[in-house]
Amino acid sequence: MASTPQTKPKILAVDDSISMQGMIKQTLEQQYQVLVASNTVEALGKLYHEGIDLMLLDISMPGVDGLELCKILRKSPEFKKLPIIILTARDGASDQMEGRLAGATQYLTKPFDPGQLRQTIAGILKP
Repeated sequence: MASTPQTKPKILAVDDSISMQGMIKQTLEQQYQVLVASNTVEALGKLYHEGIDLMLLDISMPGVDGLELCKILRKSPEFKKLPIIILTARDGASDQMEGRLAGATQYLTKPFDPGQLRQTIAGILKP
C-alpha cells in the first residue's frame, strides 16, 4: 500500500479497556491513523465503513469475543486477507494456538512492548 503523509494506514484497535485503547493510540499515532472500538458490533461497523488496513484485537471482550470475531472475518471474502494481530493478556501456548487457528496473522501479549508492536505492524504493512 502506497501511503502519502496525508493517508496514513488505518489501524483499528478493538479492546474494551479505555486505558488500553489510549496506550495503543499513543504508541501508534505517529505512523498510523488509529481508530478504536470497544466491542465487536462497533468493530464491524468501522471495518465496513473506514477501509481498515490492520486490526488489533483483544480476545476478552463482552458479547462476541476476539477469537470469534477473527473467525467471522476470515469467513468473509472482504476481510479474508485483513491483517489481524491478537493483542491480549492471555499468554498460554493453547491461547496462542487458538489465535492462530482462528486466523490471526500475529499474536502478541499484554502488557505489550511499544517497540515490538510498532515493528510487528511495520513488518505486516510494508509496501
